[in-house]
Amino acid sequence: MKKMMMEKKFTVKNLKVNYKIIGRTGPPIIILHGWGSSSDKWQKVGELLTDKFNIIIPDLPGFGKSQKPESAWNLDDYVEWLNEFTDKVTELNKSFYLLGHSFGGALAVKFTIRYNQKVERLFLVAAACIRKKTIKKQAFGRISKFVKIFDFLPFYSLIKKTFYKFVVGSSDYIRVQGVMKETFLKAVSEDLSQKLLFVKVPTVIIWGDKDDTTLVEDAHFINGKIENSKLIIIPGTDHNLEQKVPEILSEKIMDNI
Repeated sequence: MKKMMMEKKFTVKNLKVNYKIIGRTGPPIIILHGWGSSSDKWQKVGELLTDKFNIIIPDLPGFGKSQKPESAWNLDDYVEWLNEFTDKVTELNKSFYLLGHSFGGALAVKFTIRYNQKVERLFLVAAACIRKKTIKKQAFGRISKFVKIFDFLPFYSLIKKTFYKFVVGSSDYIRVQGVMKETFLKAVSEDLSQKLLFVKVPTVIIWGDKDDTTLVEDAHFINGKIENSKLIIIPGTDHNLEQKVPEILSEKIMDNI
């Protein structure tokens, strides 16, 4: 049976924001989706969690039905947006559970470090917290700046497309437009490896063993850095656990409240 779901809109940080509320009983849990995703992708998980939670899933600024920022944001901008969001949503006036997936996981980590008094328990699902500066990434940064020099040429867009297709490959950067391109570069560039030590709330880390986006070795690293944490590996699944195994993911969350 389909669970009761409402969509609401209001303004946070001068941006029109859309969010879903699923269920009306139990402690609140905020679900933060990953880059390029939306609250729609997490609706099934939300419905499965309604027996124990009051689920709140925002479309992060620039995604789903929420407005894009007027200028490029970094991770701190998203943290402060989330803080204002939690202040404005009545159900979140007290402490809440917080779940972050992929980019949403990095946002959840930094929010928890800064506003730990608000977070009862943290769930990190394939969280993109580790951003190692590899030689390839450094080269990409240099080359992309070089390519930009030719933006005055009539065939610049073709050069840029070719560069991103063959050098960047399947990066999310290719698929974003306008202000979200620079936001992508700013928001996903911060490495939280050494900041994980400052997460002081109970944390549950959930990962797929076939994840080739955020590798399972990152899950073990995060587990080692966060003192009060538990690691759960789901066999046979990849980065998109909310789409591939929503029932198993929801079960793991509810088993670890």
